Amino acid sequence: MSTHPQSSKRKQLLPPSQPSNAHQRPHKRVKISTARSILSQPPDQALNLNGDLDVSAFVKAREFEIKALEDSMTTSKKALSTRAFQSVPRSMRRRTASHNVKKMPKRLRARAAKEMKDDNTPTVSARRRKPTSHVRLRLETARKLHDVGRRAKGDIAKERKEAEKNGERVADAEIATTLETLSNINSLKKPPKAKSKFRKRQLHKSWLPTHLFHAKRAVMTEPKEPLWRFAIPLTPTEKTYRITHRAGTLRGCMAWDMSYMSTVGLEGAEASLIGLLRAIGVKEEMLSGRKGLKWRDGTRFWEGWVRERDNEERWISQIKTVWSAEKGDIEGQNEIAMGKVKHVKRGMFVRVPPSAFLQLWNELLKVAKIQKPAVMVQDLRFEIGSLELTGPGSTEALIAALRPVTRAKDDDTTNSSLATIWTSIASVTNPSALPCNAILAFEVSDPRLQHPPRTVKAPLSADDEKLFDLLSTWPPDTSKPLISLFSRDTRLLAQRSLPSQGSINRRKGVALPGSDPEPLSADPRIPILLLASRPETLTSDETSNNVGRGRQGTWTLLLPWKCLPPVWSSLMYYPLSSGGNPRFGGLNEKRQNCYETGIPWFPADYPGTQAGFDWELREREKRKIEWSKKPKGRRIEFASLDLGESNKKGEVGTGWACDWEFLFGGKDLGAASEDANKTATEISNEAHIDGEQVVNTGDSLPFTNSACVPQMHFRYEPTPLKLGTPLPAKTDALSPICSTLSTVKITLLHRGTPTSCARIYRFPSAEPDHLLRAAWMKVATVSRKTKDFRQSIHPHKNGPSGESYLSSNDNAKNGIGEIPVHHERRALAASLISAAQPFDAETATPTANDPTYPSVPGLEDLIGYITTGNFNLGEGRGTGIGSIVLGKIVNWEKEKGASVPKGGFCIVRNAGEAIGRVARWEFV
Repeated sequence: MSTHPQSSKRKQLLPPSQPSNAHQRPHKRVKISTARSILSQPPDQALNLNGDLDVSAFVKAREFEIKALEDSMTTSKKALSTRAFQSVPRSMRRRTASHNVKKMPKRLRARAAKEMKDDNTPTVSARRRKPTSHVRLRLETARKLHDVGRRAKGDIAKERKEAEKNGERVADAEIATTLETLSNINSLKKPPKAKSKFRKRQLHKSWLPTHLFHAKRAVMTEPKEPLWRFAIPLTPTEKTYRITHRAGTLRGCMAWDMSYMSTVGLEGAEASLIGLLRAIGVKEEMLSGRKGLKWRDGTRFWEGWVRERDNEERWISQIKTVWSAEKGDIEGQNEIAMGKVKHVKRGMFVRVPPSAFLQLWNELLKVAKIQKPAVMVQDLRFEIGSLELTGPGSTEALIAALRPVTRAKDDDTTNSSLATIWTSIASVTNPSALPCNAILAFEVSDPRLQHPPRTVKAPLSADDEKLFDLLSTWPPDTSKPLISLFSRDTRLLAQRSLPSQGSINRRKGVALPGSDPEPLSADPRIPILLLASRPETLTSDETSNNVGRGRQGTWTLLLPWKCLPPVWSSLMYYPLSSGGNPRFGGLNEKRQNCYETGIPWFPADYPGTQAGFDWELREREKRKIEWSKKPKGRRIEFASLDLGESNKKGEVGTGWACDWEFLFGGKDLGAASEDANKTATEISNEAHIDGEQVVNTGDSLPFTNSACVPQMHFRYEPTPLKLGTPLPAKTDALSPICSTLSTVKITLLHRGTPTSCARIYRFPSAEPDHLLRAAWMKVATVSRKTKDFRQSIHPHKNGPSGESYLSSNDNAKNGIGEIPVHHERRALAASLISAAQPFDAETATPTANDPTYPSVPGLEDLIGYITTGNFNLGEGRGTGIGSIVLGKIVNWEKEKGASVPKGGFCIVRNAGEAIGRVARWEFV
């Protein structure tokens, strides 16, 4: 660094008493070194030319040294000290805290004010700030608009009084509400009118109810590039990847504002609603069987896939549906008994991701019109907001924020009993412990009346038996309480009766210290709906290895749109019993939570749907822009990638994309015609490792038929043909499988981390590439035979069919069995004392740097792409979520016909890399 041109500037800062050395490294912190240095003067300066002592010069020199000592003591003390705004935690820091004490915590304001006064820091006060010309113009415009609005309100009041004097009828709020309701039937709802000072910022997008909270603390979508016409928080401004994992699984709580999820309201006769659901693909066992009885009674919710009515192979998305309870139709049943009406109207909520809302909306309108009697479809996107919470402290935080209120006319079996049930489950640390797809619906008070929230007291251990009895019997199944959230009048009344923050502060000031304000009859009663969901069905690996057991469930809270900010504020500032506060997350944290739980995230992990394919095109364009911005020396040159002898030079397809178009139409016509001449026996050789099938080895159906090569019309299959069931023996019947994608989970068996756009290969065919296939079979076989002392102690830690593809370290990280300490020490001592085993090339696992490591298979063995991949903190290894083509993994047997396997081995290669990794795939 001494030769650097800036080193001369740094040397000038050194004191003159310390000569600089060109070969020494300058100090890292010049400020501290300068503060600690004391300037001195050599004694020769006090002697005159004759060598006599000059008293005046000697006194001045000593005076200079004493002053330098005092200055050094002062500057050294200040150099090592930390300012008040620097001692604040990262999550509480504000940019203006260095010159505005009001941005500091109250405990540090006095210290910060003293430091600013000592340092003569220029402070700013909004009251004394002189407005600029631009600000002055805006203030004048605002004042003029205020005057105009005041005059307009006065004119309206005069007209209303004159109309009342003349005896004319004036439209009240109920009539206006009725007209608004009728205008929203079978039509899209317009976004709510924003406040005047925020209106220009919401021209082409809408804000979530908690936008002002997230805008300061999170990275939002670009102003001119909203996502689904919403300004959505992407991720907090601080690093949260590991913190999100801990809060969602170990200790704490994660919360998301999911108000961008679309809600559709259906109302009509029960038979018409069942016919509508049957037309969009809901299973018959849920509509008329015993399995869906509680769902139809309104005590459970259902989550599943729906499709287009005219195209049964075109799946739209996964939805959540909730029926209104039958108890709310007592008046309608009385009218039926009197012969006034023939059908009882019931309601239903349909929750759908925003990316698939328009597609589902058009299908619902189309099917609702042909039902007899017709079904009314309402757009409730800006009427009902939602929150999602997960983690061990999610139930505790919700109980503290949501305090049930009961009416005087309620009996002990309705809302009052629900309030007791709600407060008695405070010790539940996992929503999955509740009955599957359970529902809780009641009314709560305004959380601002009890702000700041106080920690919920943990129940006694003696109450565990009562909790077990409550969860096993679950009284709401028999009482069937009303869901007041279905009533639009109740929702509007709750929103309109919300008091201002000033009035709440005045009521708190009158109340006694440490007590909440007295409830009033005019206080709002907020209707809510709680959904307790569990993770989806675990794969066979997770079930057998206990990897996925104990996964956290999710609370979904539905409530009126404008009532969401008070609840959100109470949740964010709730002190958890385990320490800290609930953490908020953005879209990236939601994807991370789904990824670590093993659940595909819609729409990114479903490219076979229209919404998923649109998402892939959007992300593909973003990755291309990022790649093109990098200089040529720092970006991957996909065209010069060498993938081995069985591949041409260059990346397979587009390197920055999951190139599904290339996968379905990437073959040449000549190669396709050659594959078409092969017999089924030649292209369907099965591979086995110790009696277990590894992977399909041939193309069951080549992509030669035009019907099998859709450009962008490949489809998604939610349940891949009832796994393991045989298919028809005719090849014509299997043609739709060639364009069918299905979502799988990828687990790497060795080192490596899959990333997005990684390529998924099956094992190469036996006949053309028998050497390459034998090499990959050796890698897979060695991985299954490799065992250490942990697996020898616990032989039951094996996967299906006695397969140990998880290493010991990973088993320990995943919590698969606890090894006793004395057994572990004994095995460790035995391994240290025993003689070193000689290296055996046959049993050793080939590494990526080994020259004998096999190359990746060819293009004909490409079966899919990974859409989400990373290092999974929950499993301690690299995993991914991807999609594969069912037509390339179908097992073809001459006697049994064709069937779809439940899982198998594959090869995963990241885009831009030439090394493949052995992995295992399973349907999810």
